[in-house]
Amino acid sequence: MEDAPLIQFGRAERSEPKTSHNDALVITALLANNEVECIFMDFESSVHILFGKAYDQMQLGEIPLKKLNTFPYGFTGEVVHPRGMISLPLMLGTWNAQSTCMLKLLVVDVLSAYNVIFGSPNLNVFQAVISTYHMKIKFSTPKEKFKETPSNREMLYRGCAQRTEETSNKNPKGAPSSK
Repeated sequence: MEDAPLIQFGRAERSEPKTSHNDALVITALLANNEVECIFMDFESSVHILFGKAYDQMQLGEIPLKKLNTFPYGFTGEVVHPRGMISLPLMLGTWNAQSTCMLKLLVVDVLSAYNVIFGSPNLNVFQAVISTYHMKIKFSTPKEKFKETPSNREMLYRGCAQRTEETSNKNPKGAPSSK
């Protein structure tokens, strides 16, 4: 097995925060050939979650959902009844330097500021290294030693926050939209 490339973060790579608090790491990536914004990188989550509204807007009807016999617990301890599970390709990077892997995602109808929660299970497949200080993910690709995906702070401040307000005020079953 060949060694993974050395991936480092330098002080000069840190983008200046717009706020004094710790921001979430939120990215844009291709999920099943759909550009999806507001993907929250949650390194403590043991599952990947695709929120129902984003799933509906991706129009993946030809890919069946697998029914589940067990149900996960939500953030507040309540049992979550997902629509099902689906396997979809997630691509990080750009077409000339990208890495793709299949994700098993739970599809749930829950209010969220995000379209997807990317948990920890596939970080090793991407050979990804995350720096919340630098607000970036770096990962190896076949063509380059590494590629980076920065957190999209503008999207975090404008899009995800606005979607939270809109979904909680106007659409109790809604979730943010995907492109």
